[in-house]
Amino acid sequence: MLKDEKAIVVFSGGQDSTTCLFWALKTFKEVEVVTFNYNQRHKNEIECAKAIAQEVNVRHHLLDMHLLNQLAPSALTRNDIDIKDGGDGEQLSTFVPGRNLIFLSFAAVLASQVNAKHMITGVSETDFSGYPDCRDAFIKSLNVTINLSMDQEFVIHTPLMWLDKEETWKLADELDVLDYVREKTLTCYEGVIGDGCGECPACKLRKNGLEKYLASQKGVKE
Repeated sequence: MLKDEKAIVVFSGGQDSTTCLFWALKTFKEVEVVTFNYNQRHKNEIECAKAIAQEVNVRHHLLDMHLLNQLAPSALTRNDIDIKDGGDGEQLSTFVPGRNLIFLSFAAVLASQVNAKHMITGVSETDFSGYPDCRDAFIKSLNVTINLSMDQEFVIHTPLMWLDKEETWKLADELDVLDYVREKTLTCYEGVIGDGCGECPACKLRKNGLEKYLASQKGVKE
C-alpha cells in the first residue's frame, strides 16, 4: 500500500538521513527531501544534501531556519562553543534545543503542500547520544500533535529508531548503498565528508558502528 503513496524525508546529507532516503525510495512511490538551513556550524552538510538529492534525482527543498540559530546556543550553532561529550549528566554541547520539534513541524507543513502523507526522520533512541528529541515517545507524541493541529493524518516513520550504528550500516548494506553512504555522506561535526575527522563524537560513533559491522561480515564470509 505504501508503494502508492508519497513521502518527505527530513534530510541533512548525513549517514542516518541518507540511509532513510534510500529506505524511503524502496518503500514509497514518490519521495522528496527537505533540508533546513539554520546557519549550522558545518554548513557543508547543505551542499552535501544538495549533491545527494541531485544524484538520486529527488526534489530537494531547502528551508531557511536562521531563527533557530538565534534561539538555540549549541556547539552546532556557535563557533565559540566546544564540541564535546556530555559528562556527569550534562547535556551534550551539540544538542540544539527544539531542532527536531521545529524540523518535523515545518516538514509537515511542506508535506501538506506537496500532498505527502508520510514523513521520515533518521532519529534513533538506541544511539540517540542523549538527545531528548530523538526518543520514540517524543516522535509518537509529536505525530499526534501535528495531526491534531493540521487536521490531517500524517505518519512519521523512524526506520532507525531501534537500530544502533552497526545495525544502521547493516541496513545500508541491505539496501545496496553501504559504499555510497560511507563515501558521500557528512556526519562529522567538523564538516568532513566521508569517514570524517575521526575525532568528534559523531565520527567516533559512526566509525565504531562501521568497524563492528565490517568485522561481523568478515566472520560470516570466512
